[in-house]
Amino acid sequence: MAGALKASFYAYPLVNALHILSIGMVVGAVALMDLRILGLARGVEREPFLRLMRVTVAVAFAVAVLTGLALFSVRAREYALNPAFQAKLVLLALAGLNFLAFRRVAAPAAADAAYPPAAKALAALSMALWLSVLVAGRFIGFL
Repeated sequence: MAGALKASFYAYPLVNALHILSIGMVVGAVALMDLRILGLARGVEREPFLRLMRVTVAVAFAVAVLTGLALFSVRAREYALNPAFQAKLVLLALAGLNFLAFRRVAAPAAADAAYPPAAKALAALSMALWLSVLVAGRFIGFL
């Protein structure tokens, strides 16, 4: 994979653009989900909206992982030692743990019931973590 990305004038920029687009979709869909969980956009039916956002996040995250691995392969040693890259991986792991914690505490009693305070706190933390992943990713090229 690294050889193909290095050999082609177009491959690396296109894979990079797809990586950025997919990350934007992940962060955007996560933010919309979290804001809905926090009580915004109450006029939008919660469960169908959250289901759509979950599918969007799953597909976009898979694309981000695949394109990220491809980009990583070009300069694996350099990226592995980059503090911003390391921070991004830690933040991704924390976002994953936050998601698992949310799944444990999030079930409201009814479709129109408010989420419990712990779920709302985890939704707010989710937004902060994903924005931090985004910022750490942007710093990779500068450190």
